[in-house]
Amino acid sequence: MKIKTLEFIDEKLYLIDQRKLPEKVEIFLCETYKDVDFAIKDMVVRGAPAIGVSGVYGVVLGAKEFKHLDKETFLDKMEVVLNILNKSRPTAVNLMWGITKMKELIEKNKEKSTEEIYVLLKEEGDRIKEEDIDINRKMARYGNTLVPEEAIILTHCNAGALATVDYGTALGVIREAHYSNKNIFVYADETRPRLQGGKLTSWELLQEGIPSKVISDSAAATLIRDKKIDLILVGADRIATNGDTANKIGTFMLSVVAKTYNVPFYIVAPTSTIDFNIETGKDIVIEERNSEEITYIEGIRVMPEGVQVYNPAFDVTPEENITAIITEKGIIRPPFKENILKLK
Repeated sequence: MKIKTLEFIDEKLYLIDQRKLPEKVEIFLCETYKDVDFAIKDMVVRGAPAIGVSGVYGVVLGAKEFKHLDKETFLDKMEVVLNILNKSRPTAVNLMWGITKMKELIEKNKEKSTEEIYVLLKEEGDRIKEEDIDINRKMARYGNTLVPEEAIILTHCNAGALATVDYGTALGVIREAHYSNKNIFVYADETRPRLQGGKLTSWELLQEGIPSKVISDSAAATLIRDKKIDLILVGADRIATNGDTANKIGTFMLSVVAKTYNVPFYIVAPTSTIDFNIETGKDIVIEERNSEEITYIEGIRVMPEGVQVYNPAFDVTPEENITAIITEKGIIRPPFKENILKLK
């Protein structure tokens, strides 16, 4: 089954509703930028690259809605659209990267007609979407050079086709290794509290016929200690210029255990995930989400009324715990700050 996380057809954005997987595949239709804002906030679409491309198409939908207005009003409305979409989720830098691209395009062409600006934004959105697919394929090929024959791989959260336009970041490397007939096996953390590993990664692995098992997050340390994991592959939502990496909550914990037992720990992310404006992970804003993600499972309360909850969506893995960062430009190794800045 071909997984198409998002498609922009006939001036509408179609998203796989990831809240409904794996029970059913439903499409969430976005006809306005407000629909896209909701889809990002409510995790209809998730994964930094997919969020970024969705945000870009949200700008296109905003331009479609307001292009009939006079130029000054159109530009004012687009400023509102850009600001709203830019704040849909605070941690994934690909969103800010994409919105900035669109803002610069509007600024550069503001003397053109509103219809012309709309067409240019649509063309840029399509270009960014196709570029994401190409980037994922390149990362997969680079990452596959690090995967030995018959490797047992651990991954966390979902960094597959569902987190991107197509193919995936960390799961893209896994796909490439599988297609290369390396006879790999994958353990997927269930990834509390929203179970992106148990629901989404497992679904993708089954679609591809990749041998795998889902484990509870707390089982990973035992597998690593017992030398049953050869390498760990995870995605990223933001990377600081020193290599510190924000990813789904639980990633930092994995990195500590991996370092203790000398298991290679790889980040797989496009260069658009690198935030060249921040020096370390201390500057990364960590989103804290609704307590009901923890106190309820599938709409059923599993904890007592009145319990206090801390629910950060991400944590930051320090650069010293990371073996290498796999990008579409190649594999970045320590010293990370020096080698990351070369990409700039």
